[in-house]
Amino acid sequence: MRPFRRSTIQLKTPGELDAMRAAGLVVQRALAAATAAVRAGVSTAELDAIAEESIRSEGAVPSFKGYHGFPASICASVNQQVVHGIPRSTQVLADGDLISIDCGAILDGWHGDSAVTLPVGAVKQDYLRMSSVCEKSMWAGIAAAVVGGRLTDISHAVETAVGESYGIVAGYGGHGIGTEMHMEPHILNFGKPGKGPRLVAGMALAIEPMITYGDPEVSELSDGWTVETDDGSVSAHWEHTIALTDSGPWVLTAADGGASALGAAVSEKAR
Repeated sequence: MRPFRRSTIQLKTPGELDAMRAAGLVVQRALAAATAAVRAGVSTAELDAIAEESIRSEGAVPSFKGYHGFPASICASVNQQVVHGIPRSTQVLADGDLISIDCGAILDGWHGDSAVTLPVGAVKQDYLRMSSVCEKSMWAGIAAAVVGGRLTDISHAVETAVGESYGIVAGYGGHGIGTEMHMEPHILNFGKPGKGPRLVAGMALAIEPMITYGDPEVSELSDGWTVETDDGSVSAHWEHTIALTDSGPWVLTAADGGASALGAAVSEKAR
């Protein structure tokens, strides 16, 4: 576990958060374009090209491409691939697949980062339910990101929302974001609440749970990027970039700023 170092967390001014919002919307629109193209017979390389064209058409740069040598603009992770799947022309989607698309962009020096998990055709209801739980756990974590709280309040909210039916991948988690894609703090998707740095206005965080249908143990493949479940079970991955404000979390990579989903998450918590 990484040590918490409050002094290394980058705080943004309101104007800088506005700039991050612009980058976040570039990501949102690129993901929407890629999502619209997901169907059986489409290769993950084709999805990558669609997302990259969308990002560049807005004067932004794909933040993943070239990052530590990563060769593409999105991560496309299918079925047992949890994260960091490299798009390939030989990887063609088939009916029944579940694909996670992770996308990032840089606009005027500021980063946005978001991921969705999508069904391809008719997918098993159990897998759809798992993806829904993962998405809800992300929103639970976002709803817990309130000024005055502690970092692990987010972790605990994610873990509680996932429950005991699925595995939570331990080696990967959320992160700070701003002038770099990955910054302090590291955000676990499990843990006790009330620990870590105090949450303050101006923080920007990427909240991203990754869960598995089976055992949560994973391994990185020989390509140096793709992470797969050891037991071959299907996984899901959801992510949003958020900003902490005095009026609550602002979801920079959601078209409506997260208003509708956050309202549903708060209502569910109150039940």
